[in-house]
Amino acid sequence: MLTISQLAAHAGVTVRAVRHYHKIGLLPEPARDHSGYRAYDAGAVVRLIRIHVLADAGVPLARVQELLDADPDDFSDGVEKIDKELRTEIRRLQDTRKRLARLAAGEHLALPPSVVGYLDRLRELGMREQYIELERDAWIMIAAQVPHLVDDVIVQKHQSLQHPDMVKLYRIVNEALDWSDDSPRIVEIVDILERLMIAAVQAGAIGSYGLDDDLVHLMDSAMLEAAPGAGRILALLEERGWKGWTRIEQVPLDRI
Repeated sequence: MLTISQLAAHAGVTVRAVRHYHKIGLLPEPARDHSGYRAYDAGAVVRLIRIHVLADAGVPLARVQELLDADPDDFSDGVEKIDKELRTEIRRLQDTRKRLARLAAGEHLALPPSVVGYLDRLRELGMREQYIELERDAWIMIAAQVPHLVDDVIVQKHQSLQHPDMVKLYRIVNEALDWSDDSPRIVEIVDILERLMIAAVQAGAIGSYGLDDDLVHLMDSAMLEAAPGAGRILALLEERGWKGWTRIEQVPLDRI
């Protein structure tokens, strides 16, 4: 007869593991000898080795009991079922790793490659990361709501960069992030924006790409919070008959 430490040594496990298997019912506790110690026989060694082999192979302890008590056919079916579950879990973990890799990549999280490419193009224009972050966050919200439209909109954004006024606007906005709302150059931004809005109306390219009212309001609010002069820009545009930012809600025909 064996003591618990001898049993553990024969099976290649720790005494602590043996006690845990007792606790969860995988390994029956034997009767104690006259000295009050547990006394284990060869059957306990064989069962403990089988438990250890199954657990070491990746079988969850909650499933070990059914395999220990199964006949050969049921054992084979049980192992196959566990293997299938493990393969599913492996795929899930691999997907999780991919998502974590995208998270580490920053902009690749929740953004399609087309948007990431567009943001990189803005960097090439010299846009500051402060502005890039604003645009990135807006695109994350857009991609979540209308993912099927993003690539087409990005094509339009690239095309708009061929317009000298758009490039000029970006470069001025790059500076304007630090302007106060009473900067005299804000009128310059409004003039450029109006020219771009007129061109968009004439080309039939106005709209908000199917975004709902709440998201339009959220995007407008983010812009107003980020740039001190944004409120004055909107106010000056409204004086000229243009209402809205993400979505043009009013078109002044007398200015077209």
